[in-house]
Amino acid sequence: MKIYTKTGDKGSTSLIYGTRVSKKDQRVEAYGTCDEANSMLGLALSHIKNEFFEGKDSFEAFLHKVQTILFHVGAELATPEGKEVKWKLEEEHVKELEEQIDALDGTLTPLTNFILPGGHPSGAAFHTARTIVRRAEREAVGIDEPVNPLVLSYLNRLSDYLFVAGRYINQQMGEEEKNLHG
Repeated sequence: MKIYTKTGDKGSTSLIYGTRVSKKDQRVEAYGTCDEANSMLGLALSHIKNEFFEGKDSFEAFLHKVQTILFHVGAELATPEGKEVKWKLEEEHVKELEEQIDALDGTLTPLTNFILPGGHPSGAAFHTARTIVRRAEREAVGIDEPVNPLVLSYLNRLSDYLFVAGRYINQQMGEEEKNLHG
């Protein structure tokens, strides 16, 4: 299978089921932003590859699951209205994010101020992934056709999870959080 097809050389691409649209189409913007977020999650995970902390294996396993689900969210956003989505996002996926947020947040020092993104390279990458997911959510909201409400819920919860994940990794790596005002 060749990587290049030359079919997009004039500024169009195919949605799932072959509908051709502009590469600036709102659906393309939304699923492309999910892809960007997924790549940033891969970068975040690569920064802890050689790190060791309690709970690392389950943390990484959950994030690999998130990456898979985010890929499917992108596929759902790439499916035109009226066409069947092969893999369905379920309420349980949103609930699982909420459970993970609560579990990680329970290990962290409670926030008393806004914090600045940064810290360990992995923590900083999780904070960056959070902002990319927020953009994906905004892009998905901008699609003119109906979007599965669970897609919006999942992206919203995922950005919350990534905020907590960034804090969690910074804590595990001994990085002190910097408050907005010092």
